[in-house]
Amino acid sequence: MNDSSGQPRETITAVVMTKNSDRWVEGALKSIVGWADEIVVIDGFSGDRTLEICKNYTDKIYQNRWDGYRFCTERNLGNSKATKDWCFHIDPDERATPAFKEAVDRVLREGTPHSAFKFKKMNFFLRHWMRYGGWYHDSLHLFRRGKARYEGIIHEALIVEGTVGRIDAAIEHYPFESLGQFIPRHNGYSTREAKAMREKEGILPAQIVEYNLKKKPLKRFLKFYVKNKGLLDGMHGLIFSVLFAWVHFINWAKYWELTQGSRSGENFNR
Repeated sequence: MNDSSGQPRETITAVVMTKNSDRWVEGALKSIVGWADEIVVIDGFSGDRTLEICKNYTDKIYQNRWDGYRFCTERNLGNSKATKDWCFHIDPDERATPAFKEAVDRVLREGTPHSAFKFKKMNFFLRHWMRYGGWYHDSLHLFRRGKARYEGIIHEALIVEGTVGRIDAAIEHYPFESLGQFIPRHNGYSTREAKAMREKEGILPAQIVEYNLKKKPLKRFLKFYVKNKGLLDGMHGLIFSVLFAWVHFINWAKYWELTQGSRSGENFNR
């Protein structure tokens, strides 16, 4: 396969996971069509126009019912449907930038000993590009097919067979248009996080739960706002730091709620 300059290169499959994503998915598809050699869509039986939109860009659409928090299952299904040399996972609210695509083309054209690559993700938060607070961060979703798999429940991790390189370019991420989207979405995530923690960890000691409710949220705020220099993003950095400290608190509060029936005799008031 040739790249945009006409030079031969290895091929790449873009994998997109969707469910009721018609507000965002076309932007993701437009950013990869004509660049990716193959587009694979794994859809969770969307009830909106998602499939209609995706059919304009690919005929490789597969539907699979999932429980809403085992994302690794969907990602690995996408890997199994890919047929090209490399896989690149892009979510409906993400965009592959020209600089990112050019950097990947260089790797595919020149060859590499690495099995996967990290790259930066730029997050657009309340109409502002975040540069600090830890939210201009690494993403690991580009890998040679057959050399990596996803594991984990909600925050899935890519397990790579071989070395991981770095691409000095970023994709764009548009996760939230407003606080009105952020809060209910993370409220839903927190319920799944708590259930996953209960499933994985069982009944944790009271002192661990107490620490994560009383002390860890403040530590997270200080990490985002001070250590990671979120304050340099101004009011956006302050709001971001408070919100993600709250996310930690609500995750653990819901875990505490789920496990109350199994905690007779434990004292949380020391």
